[in-house]
Amino acid sequence: MPRSTALTVTPPAPAATEGRRDSTLLNRNIWVGRRRTSLRLEPAMWQALEEVAAGSGLTIHELCTLIESRRRESSLTASVRVFLLCYYRDAMLQGGQPSGRSLVDRALRDQA
Repeated sequence: MPRSTALTVTPPAPAATEGRRDSTLLNRNIWVGRRRTSLRLEPAMWQALEEVAAGSGLTIHELCTLIESRRRESSLTASVRVFLLCYYRDAMLQGGQPSGRSLVDRALRDQA
């Protein structure tokens, strides 16, 4: 009788990272004052930060320096998220017009 040519495939051992998702956070370097540091934010947060800075006539570095100067959260990353929340919340309260330096100043006050 001929031998079977069927292969027995043993499933691979589960990887140590099974069940974990790859991070979608983007790590970028910024300048806060004269100090270079990095932030890890979601792509949507980076986009919002860029939009707020551009609409306010600031660079991301200048905006992060302002946020850092009033930081109350545990990290700069958390402070940036809280600032963006305050900024867009205030914009909605003003009829959905998220632009201008006055909103940045207001969001910085709200963050504190």
